Amino acid sequence: MTLTASYEHCRRLHARHGRSYYLATRLLPRWKRRHVHALYGFARYADELVDSFTAADPSGALDALADDVEAGLAGARAGGPVLPAFLHTVQAFGIDHDDIRLFLASMRADLSVTRYETYDDLLGYMAGSAVAIGTMMLPVLEPLPGREASAREPARQLGLAFQLTNFLRDVGEDYVRGRVYLPLEDMDKFGVSPDELGARRTSPALRELLAFEAGRARDHYRAAAPGIGMLVASSRPCLRAAFDLYGGILDEIERRGFEVLEERVRVPRLHRAALFARQLLASAEAGRAELRVSMELS
Repeated sequence: MTLTASYEHCRRLHARHGRSYYLATRLLPRWKRRHVHALYGFARYADELVDSFTAADPSGALDALADDVEAGLAGARAGGPVLPAFLHTVQAFGIDHDDIRLFLASMRADLSVTRYETYDDLLGYMAGSAVAIGTMMLPVLEPLPGREASAREPARQLGLAFQLTNFLRDVGEDYVRGRVYLPLEDMDKFGVSPDELGARRTSPALRELLAFEAGRARDHYRAAAPGIGMLVASSRPCLRAAFDLYGGILDEIERRGFEVLEERVRVPRLHRAALFARQLLASAEAGRAELRVSMELS
């Protein structure tokens, strides 16, 4: 697997499984896109190992991946379809190795932990999954000089917002996999049993619970919003589009009255296209502005 082929493999994984964020990534400068694909591809690859119902030993496969990552971080030549691109991106941007280890620890939790008692417990899990991916993405998206530290918390909040949105959308699919990401404490408060998540229709009590969790997601989106302005101009249209696309999933869930069990909620294609087009002009102008600066400096 050459480095070029590894980046292309990651791009294809991103295009197939992360359609909303892949669309937003097209608003980035071309040179940045492959690095975002590499980070997504690594995350997706690890997730597929954990969710595999055909692998004889998912735990062993995850152990092998973690060992290969550690060897690669220490300078060994990487093999496999995603690690060459991933480790190249990690090295190029000085991505924090602890974030990588935290992410793999959360993937391991999915092999044994199927319930979370409180929201704080769930936050602990999300800190190593989507949050860690968000903080790994941050160097690629380039905070403005002097804003590197302050941009980290909004990046964490955006990871929480995105993942909680996914949990609300996928609550039925997760139940089929044997996992419940809605806090048991909240389920008990609203009188919802785990078995209700496997039904074909959403009960009134479950609708109230999902509305409560959607309010939490909205809080995370609000906390994340200031972080967009902390990035260089050429990265902002991508984040605004991703923010609106994932927020659009939450809007659609609410519009459907939290009926999420019958079919997967999706943002209508025309609406996705309109959100993308809204940021396209801003992306082009930011790119031209950076090119002018480059020409002036040369």
